[in-house]
Amino acid sequence: MFDKFGEFDSFHEINKAAEGLKEEGDIESLKELAKENGIDPEDVNDYVAGKMAYLATDLTAAVGKLEVEKADYKHDFIFIDWFNYIMTCVTDPKNERIRTAVRLKGKSIKGCYGYILKWSAKNMLPVDSEIKKAAGFNGTVKMGIPDMNTAKALIKEYYLGGRS
Repeated sequence: MFDKFGEFDSFHEINKAAEGLKEEGDIESLKELAKENGIDPEDVNDYVAGKMAYLATDLTAAVGKLEVEKADYKHDFIFIDWFNYIMTCVTDPKNERIRTAVRLKGKSIKGCYGYILKWSAKNMLPVDSEIKKAAGFNGTVKMGIPDMNTAKALIKEYYLGGRS
């Protein structure tokens, strides 16, 4: 995932690396740096042309990391919703701290999914008998999938290290 340049802890670190590559005239490596961090290739062109002072912002770096992590495995079922909830939290202008936290080494969408899944396992409740009957199930069925607001709270808790 972050094979050539490694995982950066902040958009500032990405920008420092980008600045060095730009000064060296190593545009190909600059493009690889951007790709590895999920930064739009057009941003590289604008950065090289001087239209942008920096390659990455807190938002583009956070979204880029999430997109790179997402591409690392097949997303399906509830994980699609959870990914979208993470993106909603990251792109919300009131959640600037999340954008910073998403970039931190050791934080990942897989870790976040695990955090939500752990909550889900602890909060399973029996499914109503009428619902089981409608589904054609006999026996015990339990579910613990969080609603959207709970999932978003858990996402913030995972990335920020406590209820926020």
